[in-house]
Amino acid sequence: MRSAAAWGKALPLVKESLTDTSSTLIARITDRDALATLFDLGRRVTSVLHLGELLHIIPDLIGRLIAFDAFAIYLLDAKRGELTIGYQVGYPEGLAERVRLKVGDGVVGAAVAEQRAWLVNDLSKEPRHLGFVPDVQSSLVVPLIYRKRVIGALNILSRQLGAFTSSHLALVRQFGTHVAVALVNARLFEQQRRDAETFELLAEIGRDVTSILDLDELLTRIAQLTRRVIDYRSFCILLLNEATNLLEVRIAVQYGDIYTVRPVPLGEGLVGYAAAQRAPVLVGDVTREPRYIQVMEDVRSEVAIPMIYKDRCIGVLDLASPEIDAYEKRDVHVLEVLANQAAVAIENARLYEAVAANEERLEREVRFAQRVQTALLPLGLPKRLRGVDVGARFAPARELGGDFHEFLTAEANSLVVAVGDVSGKGVPAALYGVFAAELVRSRTFRKPYMPERSTPAGVLASINTILHQRQLEEYYCTLCYAWFDLKRRVLTLANSGLPYPVHCNDDRATQIEQGGVPLGAFAESQYEEVSMPLNAGDLFLFCSDGISEAMNEHGEEFGAARLLDAVRQARELPAERIVDAIFGAVVAFRGGAVQNDDMTAVAVKIVS
Repeated sequence: MRSAAAWGKALPLVKESLTDTSSTLIARITDRDALATLFDLGRRVTSVLHLGELLHIIPDLIGRLIAFDAFAIYLLDAKRGELTIGYQVGYPEGLAERVRLKVGDGVVGAAVAEQRAWLVNDLSKEPRHLGFVPDVQSSLVVPLIYRKRVIGALNILSRQLGAFTSSHLALVRQFGTHVAVALVNARLFEQQRRDAETFELLAEIGRDVTSILDLDELLTRIAQLTRRVIDYRSFCILLLNEATNLLEVRIAVQYGDIYTVRPVPLGEGLVGYAAAQRAPVLVGDVTREPRYIQVMEDVRSEVAIPMIYKDRCIGVLDLASPEIDAYEKRDVHVLEVLANQAAVAIENARLYEAVAANEERLEREVRFAQRVQTALLPLGLPKRLRGVDVGARFAPARELGGDFHEFLTAEANSLVVAVGDVSGKGVPAALYGVFAAELVRSRTFRKPYMPERSTPAGVLASINTILHQRQLEEYYCTLCYAWFDLKRRVLTLANSGLPYPVHCNDDRATQIEQGGVPLGAFAESQYEEVSMPLNAGDLFLFCSDGISEAMNEHGEEFGAARLLDAVRQARELPAERIVDAIFGAVVAFRGGAVQNDDMTAVAVKIVS
């Protein structure tokens, strides 16, 4: 921090950078004590990060520079072009809450519109004076400007005629630059704090909804929990009936009361469009939106979020408000995470109902669940991803298995490959695997918003915490999580007990030796990462232990050596044929022995 004397020496340079008017005003600041006070106040105000505390101390600090009878800090809503009072001193009780000042109206609005400070020492002669505070005669208005953009204004009032001087104006203008920076910093800090709290709340909601297996109870609970993150006037959950292509309303809430809404054809209205396009729809004013279908009166803004599960839309979350622009892009991001969690919970509830509906039809239901599990596995690479070839194959030991794999892309030019193996077999392992797989998806797709928690090691640690909280001691999950950064040509992976992945380039095949504690086993397990460059021709193979631990009729295991040999022999084939070759080698080795565990193999080839 410069001393007051140093700042005094710097004043000629400051003068040269200002307009003539500003130069004249700055030149009148000759009191070094005032300068010292000014820069001390600037240091203090920019050190406060809590918005409420910042607004509260500003009039106290200004009082050290200028005597006043009333003060207000106006904050600009750029979207609506309105100024509201963020904090005031000396205003009539209840007035500040009612003030909605359009940019250009009044002395304050005019100063903001013109982006220049105003000094009025006789308000009776100023036609734009609105008279919010009675008996004041002098006004000093300074717009708060950050990077050439107005974010608010300071308004200082006095009952004394001619109370302020040009020196006062210069001091407040300089102090206003510090206030503008402090407001921006406080808002950013507040936004980051809110985002962190929101995502923690979303994680809590995810744990809550995934524990409910009754579909009607689940949908009611989702409606209740959504209000904890985003307020709404009305809320609907519509589930897609694929047989009729109708979005059928399963729950609709208006001001806490249940109401009825007719089914919506796919593609019609905002919710139909969101489902058909599998993309969020945000409308700030439905009266200007031709796609809007009126269901309730007084709706002005609406947001519709598709619930996507394995690239398939299963329904829509729809929120509406009587206010214009009630929702913003941040709300859309939050609702997308919530919709993903809801989709998982709904699919889990549906799967549970399908399996447990009727004991006499259990065998048919299990076969259905097997088809569902197979259908939920990724069919290939995410769209628009180039330069990589993938292949995968899954063979459960029973009708359902606990293995799973994912191909995901949360950022451009990147690919996440996750291969997991849940302990045990059959229906319990499959349900646990569905839950674990969705945890992988949700933690991957939050990377743009929480990058520090979305590294491979961070993802494993987060999933471990959630699985351990489920208190299913007899179950755990081994998982290898690999992040292929195709732009920077780097692979980063973390492993929690899955067999070592295989890396093959030319005719050399080796295992990437990295271990880790299985997920869900201990509360605070930490995981290490390993990184390596990506080169054209690289082949990576990820397998569950059903491959390496496959046994023949003599009780011998297939083992790592046979796996490496099979990879070397098949390395020139496309990825899909490589996994077929691995399965073929295991089946040939096993002979007449029964498959003793679920088997999964995933091959990734860097082709360019």
